[in-house]
Amino acid sequence: MKVDVAIIGGGPVGLALAILLVQEGVRVTVLERRAERSSHSRAIGIHPPGLVALEGTGVSGQLTAEGVQIRQGAARTRNRSLASIRFSRTPTPYPYVLALPQERTETILEERLRSLAPNALQRGRTVTALVDTGSSVLLAGSGAAGARGTSSGGRSPAGPGGPDDGGADDVAGEDAGFAVHAAFAVAADGARSPVRSMLGAPVTERTLRDHYLMGDFPDTTGDGPTGVLYLEPEGIVESFPLPGGTRRWVAHTRSLRADADAKVLASMVQERTGQQLSAAGNSMLSAFSVRTALPRQLVHGRTILAGDAAHEVSPIGGQGLTLGWLDAAALAPLLTAGVRGESIEAQLVQWDRRRRRAARIASAQARLNMALGRPLPPRLMRVRNTALSALFRTQPVGDLVARRFTMQ
Repeated sequence: MKVDVAIIGGGPVGLALAILLVQEGVRVTVLERRAERSSHSRAIGIHPPGLVALEGTGVSGQLTAEGVQIRQGAARTRNRSLASIRFSRTPTPYPYVLALPQERTETILEERLRSLAPNALQRGRTVTALVDTGSSVLLAGSGAAGARGTSSGGRSPAGPGGPDDGGADDVAGEDAGFAVHAAFAVAADGARSPVRSMLGAPVTERTLRDHYLMGDFPDTTGDGPTGVLYLEPEGIVESFPLPGGTRRWVAHTRSLRADADAKVLASMVQERTGQQLSAAGNSMLSAFSVRTALPRQLVHGRTILAGDAAHEVSPIGGQGLTLGWLDAAALAPLLTAGVRGESIEAQLVQWDRRRRRAARIASAQARLNMALGRPLPPRLMRVRNTALSALFRTQPVGDLVARRFTMQ
């Protein structure tokens, strides 16, 4: 295959970038190792800047129609209110945090890409080698039986690749190899990015002392489209609405509880908040520790890191998806110019600097959120909560916090 841009990773960031490029006539292939999309709800938060970034893909309207628009947040201890903030006061066309399971977000993006370029997304493709020649990028790997070997877009590739051979190439055999010749490659292959490892990119990594247990349960709270934080001595409990009468619960734990089941999480929530959850109705459960990673550079010749491959931040605060989409929205016009023969080296240096700075800001915000949610002795917790309650009564402070929580 000969294409303009090869994207490694068919998650939300890779799909969004592919859509933006295809709409500009760039020939794109998306190489995704998973044969099927994950049904796990995973990331659920889409912040206002993320929706703005996605406007160019044509899916923002469908996302906002299907998701829950969280227009306000509340901080409580048990059933006593400590503070309330309104995201609707923030200066944005989307004055809310949108809650939608990642599985549905990916489905919408994939359907949009297939409507524009039916064969651009290739599942069952694992990239195992990458060579940057200085004028192009060569990728090689293995593909599962029946994986499609076509690329799609609107124009012939620029640079040394020559014209595309066209037509479909059905990969046969249990482990058929493939090769891709691209003008540029973008690694959007996740926090444990194999491509980043192939590049030998130096990464600053840190494992934090915070652990969480989260799950999705039927919503019996009566809180509607309000996000709620319970600040309790044993650790924070977060509660966010999802479509279909479901609610996401996240509880801070003193150690990683990988062996816990839905009953354990339901018991934690009841003990700390008084809310009763139906363990039998649990539809997703996950335990995780917090890890951060930031490469020292995101641009490596003609190969570029984006999304979680470029910056792993804490899931607390739900900033990861939006960060990745902002990467894609800023990168797409540069790559479009590059495949048309323009020099983009200086612009890529600036993009690299801005995106790493944005990741550091998001990581600092996440660390602040986690610090507020760690266990405290009851007496200190009462003092801290009283001070927070008094502080949030000041409208400018509440508005500032609302902007920070919505990445503005």
